Amino acid sequence: MSGRRAVASPRAVNVEDLRRLARRRLPRVVFDYLDGGAEDEVTYSRLMHPDGECGAARAAGAAGTAYILSTISGYTLEEVKAASSGPVWYQLYLVGGRPVAEAALERARDAGFAALVVTIDTAVAGMRERDLRNGMTELLGGSLPAKIPFLPQLFAHPSWLTAFLVDGGVPRLHNVVIPGEGPMPLMDVPTALARAAVRWEDLRWLREMWRGPIVIKGVLTADDARHAVDEGAVAVIVSNHGGRQLDGVPASISVLPEVVTAVNGQAEVLMDGGIRRGSDIVKALCLGARAVLIGRAYAYGLAAAGEAGVARALEILRTDMERTLRLLGCGAVSRLDRSFVALQAAGYR
Repeated sequence: MSGRRAVASPRAVNVEDLRRLARRRLPRVVFDYLDGGAEDEVTYSRLMHPDGECGAARAAGAAGTAYILSTISGYTLEEVKAASSGPVWYQLYLVGGRPVAEAALERARDAGFAALVVTIDTAVAGMRERDLRNGMTELLGGSLPAKIPFLPQLFAHPSWLTAFLVDGGVPRLHNVVIPGEGPMPLMDVPTALARAAVRWEDLRWLREMWRGPIVIKGVLTADDARHAVDEGAVAVIVSNHGGRQLDGVPASISVLPEVVTAVNGQAEVLMDGGIRRGSDIVKALCLGARAVLIGRAYAYGLAAAGEAGVARALEILRTDMERTLRLLGCGAVSRLDRSFVALQAAGYR
């Protein structure tokens, strides 16, 4: 396939190269949805490529790492779990309400998902101004006449358009099955999120529904980290949602040390946000993260070349990380600590 040859070429030597390939392949309205953040931008997968979450999960499993599947997915959770040879976690959004979530959790448990990730920073959808200017709602959910202005942009990217149409067009959310209605349409998500805020008391209900490990994602303060531990979380994910929710919040890595101190070894601390190179991963590990998650870095690869692009993104990050360790004179990840980073010079405390 041409996509596989492109991503294996010398052009894709870093994640930014994959971003450029993704930008070239996708219509602007779709690329901006992937690339954009909230408001001034200081700080979903099958639409990018038919391989979608299944391709990403296969690549993650082949690389020996885990994959986290969002509720807002174009593939069923059973399909994604079957695609991966590694652990898969289920990231829960309460879109559709508790009964819909309970049905999905039962399916995730039966399918063998290893952990539940509960997102606490999405009380409403962020203000993504690029999407509004580009008319994302009209493109994905509007009438046929409303789509006419997009035709020149779509026809300028024939490979993406052909794959999109062959794949069935805009996917429905097969893990959000509304009783009597079926899978939720993708464009209903912003409205549904406004009624899906997770409260701390919801965690008690979730502990009854899900007997396995629970991970809290979206932690940016010491107080929230301690609260998550008190509610029984085995791990927290320090995350600002890639800048896609509240603009101006701290970079994840800047608050990582205070979260590590706050949990005091009572839970694992993971981090996501801003990971573009292996050296970014090493910095996070030095500051106390047990593991690092990637979002846009793999999504750029997926958009550029499907599963092969995700595999290339993971290969780039792994190679970067190994080289960084060698240049630091550090023989193993387990030996990384704060002595390897200059906190004040990097702007951290």
